[in-house]
Amino acid sequence: MPPRLTLGLLLWSCGLLIQNCTGQEDECNCNLSHGRCDESNSCRCDPGWEGPQCEDCVRMPGCVHGSCHQPWQCTCESGWAGRFCDKDVYVCVNEQPCQNGGTCFINDSGDYSCFCPEGFHGKNCEMKTGPCDRTRSPCKNGGLCEDSNGFAPELSCRCLAGFVGPRCEVDVDDCLMRPCANGATCLDSVNRFSCLCPAGFSGRFCTINDDDCASRPCLNGGRCLDRVNSFQCLCPPGFTGRTCEGSLWQLGAETHPPTWTSHGWAGGGGGRTTQGNASLRVTPSRGGQLLKISVKEVVTQKGAGLTEEQFITLMVLGGMTLAVVGLTAALVLRGHWQDCCTRCRCRPDRPPRPAPAEQECKISFLHAPGPKLEKKRLNTQVI
Repeated sequence: MPPRLTLGLLLWSCGLLIQNCTGQEDECNCNLSHGRCDESNSCRCDPGWEGPQCEDCVRMPGCVHGSCHQPWQCTCESGWAGRFCDKDVYVCVNEQPCQNGGTCFINDSGDYSCFCPEGFHGKNCEMKTGPCDRTRSPCKNGGLCEDSNGFAPELSCRCLAGFVGPRCEVDVDDCLMRPCANGATCLDSVNRFSCLCPAGFSGRFCTINDDDCASRPCLNGGRCLDRVNSFQCLCPPGFTGRTCEGSLWQLGAETHPPTWTSHGWAGGGGGRTTQGNASLRVTPSRGGQLLKISVKEVVTQKGAGLTEEQFITLMVLGGMTLAVVGLTAALVLRGHWQDCCTRCRCRPDRPPRPAPAEQECKISFLHAPGPKLEKKRLNTQVI
């Protein structure tokens, strides 16, 4: 490309750029002393200035009837005063706030004040010196004295909660309604009460029954039942005691289960019956054997052993058993007696035996016949 043509193109491009820049400056009308133009030809105002072209100052926050020449000013308009221009200079004339003959005047801060005549007070002289002022707050315990701004002939007291009376001098007994339950002691205080709970209860009103089973006092799988300041354990079979700590089979003879023992017959006979740990023994004599029947029963105790019904049932059954055993023993003894009498002296085809031989037919209930007695009987039969 020729040099002249290249130079011409460069000059033409610069001319276009100069025209665009001049156009942007013409479109932005912002006051450059209080702001600047951005890329979109909009004004960006400095702090304290506002408006489309950044020509308006920002007033002090809270300024009511005022204006500004510089940012953050509050220059009051005519008839207004104060820092925020919110005080009416002509309030005494326009509103006449002072009552009961009070005189109104404006002070340096722009506020008005009332000079009250004798016997009146308040911002607008609206209050009269009444009974509350003359008696210097007679209400007790924080009560508020009221006399209708001094115009009431007599004062009255507005009492705080918990006090009554003309001068709030009486403390209300908060325990009159008996708020505490379960025999708790009520303690009165100022507008409140407290409950002194007995053992086993808790809570503000002593209505919560403490769980005495929380510590799991029952042993050996016992079931705990909560009571008032106590507990009760339902013990499984074989255990007893307040906490099911004792075993029925390990507490001695009084807690042994009933036992029955039998032995062979021996000579002699006798019986014995006792209550409590009772035993029944029957020892009739037959054939050198001893029959011994004994009964031991558990003594009925509180919380252990047999119940009263079970004890009575066992005694009835024991009595019936004793009667059956006695009848059986009588029948056995009767048969034994008849057999001995027949063999010894009651047979008609045999002559009477001498007197010494009759002693051999004695029935022994304690010892079985020995070998010598059997030998004597054999000799007698031979003779």
